[in-house]
Amino acid sequence: MKKTRLTFMAMILTASPLILAHQTPTPGSSSSATPAATPQAAPQGKRPPQAKTQAEFDAYQAAIANVRDAAAMDKASHDFATKFPQSDLRVLLFRGAMNSYQNANNADKMMEMGRQILALDANDPEALLGVAQVLAERTRDTDLDKDQRLDEASTMAEHAIEAIDTDISAPAATPPEKIDAYKKFLRSTAYSVIGTIQFNREKYVDAEASLRKSIAADPTQPDPVAVLRLALALDKQDKYPEALKEANQAVELTKDGTNLGTTARRERDRLAQLTGSATAPAPAVPPTAAPGSTAPNGAPSDPHKP
Repeated sequence: MKKTRLTFMAMILTASPLILAHQTPTPGSSSSATPAATPQAAPQGKRPPQAKTQAEFDAYQAAIANVRDAAAMDKASHDFATKFPQSDLRVLLFRGAMNSYQNANNADKMMEMGRQILALDANDPEALLGVAQVLAERTRDTDLDKDQRLDEASTMAEHAIEAIDTDISAPAATPPEKIDAYKKFLRSTAYSVIGTIQFNREKYVDAEASLRKSIAADPTQPDPVAVLRLALALDKQDKYPEALKEANQAVELTKDGTNLGTTARRERDRLAQLTGSATAPAPAVPPTAAPGSTAPNGAPSDPHKP
């Protein structure tokens, strides 16, 4: 999964405890401060989850402390859900587990946690996109349920686009620009997922349109994977000059020697030859993955198999 995603995930995770610390009254304390904060958050999405009791809040704090250990976070989330089966905070903890598994590059467990979230909140944009990304990137042509998996991923990504403006919860004190940036990032991710699915189905015209939407949704932080896939979609349509422009940008956004960087440079060099442009030196590090395989983070390893 892409690095930018992790940055925004971290922002939301660190924000979540603030929702509780500043808006959740402790037993016997006054809750007059809570209503005053609520109207500020309302226009930006749904009400942030809150603890109902001090014991619930303390248990949440103890559970979320495991966020750097995916397996421990998984167990803590389920233990909390068993002890507090009606708690709104279960979503936050399962989201923490989903992000932890993403950091650990465990796609199967990441998807499992995402589905756990969706069982509690079917409109959670982050969970919808987490599951959709795994389905889009890990589905193979040989999978018997390929069409079903890709259809589900596409539906989830489209649902996420609809839910972004209505189902993001953030602390009342969160600066609007941070919320806007997060929404841009989620939209970019959603269109990237849709474009990936369309590319894998050889619908290159549709893929081009979706990937352009992905880049336009968050132009200040373009996703190098989306840029490279756009280059490949254009290449498949024989639009070599346009493809070369995107491949050059993908090279600028990636490091040489990485899987994605090597693929971007191979594609750039190929397009440069096709267009008669000045060719860049051949990559110093040859690709190590077999054609059509996928790197652990879901990045394409073959120029025509993103």
